[in-house]
Amino acid sequence: MPKILIAEDERDIRDLITFTLRFAGYEVFAFPNGAEAAENASKIMPDLIMLDVRMPKMTGYEACEFIKSQEATKHIPVIFLSAKGQDTEVRTGLEVGATDYILKPFAPDKLTERVAEILKKHYKA
Repeated sequence: MPKILIAEDERDIRDLITFTLRFAGYEVFAFPNGAEAAENASKIMPDLIMLDVRMPKMTGYEACEFIKSQEATKHIPVIFLSAKGQDTEVRTGLEVGATDYILKPFAPDKLTERVAEILKKHYKA
């Protein structure tokens, strides 16, 4: 069962993502901020990391930079989830190492579809 680490500061959104991905068969580890996600990534060793951009303690960009700077976790694909869809925001996300950038609000089925595509692409058997 693939493991997915999520960092989202809004509890309702975090719960929705967690429920959606667990229902789709993933093992989910959810955290309320980027600092906890960055701190736990090397312990959990997820197959995919999903980060909100704007969070307390550490932004998603900062968490992604930290995760990508670590030897143990630099290979893990990162997806940003954000309501901020300006080109500069998306470009910054990709520049710090993200694989994809998904805009909120999103349909749960589209989220699981995108997650499956990214996992398949990065972990070809």
